[in-house]
Amino acid sequence: MSWYYRHWLRPLLFLQDSERVHDRTLRWLARLSSSRTLCQAMAGWFDTPGLPVEAFGLRFPNPVGLAAGMDKGAVAVPAWEAMGFGFSELGGVTRHAQPGNPEPRMFRAPAEEALLNRMGFNNPGAEVLATRLQRWHASGRWPSHPVGINLGKSKITPLGEAASDYAESFRRLWGLADFFVVNVSSPNTPNLRQLQDKSALDEILAALQEINEAKRQAAGPGARLRPVLVKVAPDLSFDALDDVVSLVGPRGLAGLVATNTTIARPATDDPMARIVYHEMGGLSGRPLRERSTEVIRHLYRQTEGRVPIIGVGGISTVEDAWEKVLAGASLLQVYSGLVYQGPSLPSGLVVGLRERLAGGAWSEVVGKGTG
Repeated sequence: MSWYYRHWLRPLLFLQDSERVHDRTLRWLARLSSSRTLCQAMAGWFDTPGLPVEAFGLRFPNPVGLAAGMDKGAVAVPAWEAMGFGFSELGGVTRHAQPGNPEPRMFRAPAEEALLNRMGFNNPGAEVLATRLQRWHASGRWPSHPVGINLGKSKITPLGEAASDYAESFRRLWGLADFFVVNVSSPNTPNLRQLQDKSALDEILAALQEINEAKRQAAGPGARLRPVLVKVAPDLSFDALDDVVSLVGPRGLAGLVATNTTIARPATDDPMARIVYHEMGGLSGRPLRERSTEVIRHLYRQTEGRVPIIGVGGISTVEDAWEKVLAGASLLQVYSGLVYQGPSLPSGLVVGLRERLAGGAWSEVVGKGTG
């Protein structure tokens, strides 16, 4: 499947606009998701083995997840499990619906296996997303793997009101997902990355955790807090990353996601890549791999391995995934790798990770390369 995709299907898809292909793929997956039979057939086709991982109070059937940005509107929720993912992260979603930035806003650099986007949190808004998630729950089509939601700030909301903006989305969506990721690191919403400043981030997290506790109490005995994670930018200095780490204890952070896309541009000899790299936006894919791993390794060391890290950035092979696990990632996510390697990537990564693990314990290899 992977060979067929790379050599036959991908060349045809790459003749078309990147965002148009993305939208058509989602429409196809949305139709598939409505059918239990088709989802079961797809799950049988990919036949992903188990590799259970436990993190922030949740059990993951395998450590390979779908990164945020692929399914912002929750239109294909059951399909991701059928494709072999051990978890999925929907969104980013903002309190207010927004169209995102003007098109074109997504670009490929095939020679570098990179994507560049400046989507700008295009999404239907928290209220519409909540309605869709409620429908998936009611339909009996909700996946058995953990589902997270990536929370962003609405473009129309001033930075000074960011905490209330995130809080309203969180309040509306609290009971509909297993964990939440605070996205203050996208480069495509003006000034959003300023919210990675310690005081600004602290205000946001305080607002979310207040709602988290109130919702837990209202839900009654046995209810649990929703794990809240923060997604960081690869462009932060280690000192700035340490400021984020300093909030883990005081604000009860369940984990960290490393990393978002980068505004840095690597040197390249490829003419098409040079053109793409001149575009505004965040770069993902293979050029991000090394820096993402550096950030993971630093966060693992600074937290002494006590805080689960979701590693994302440039994962397209088993070697890439294993590198991040050794650096300290308990869980992994892919996005650009799907575009370049195809839909069999999740199952292929899980098979390869099981072989690397060779019957050992997952917890014993996470962070083993940081010593």
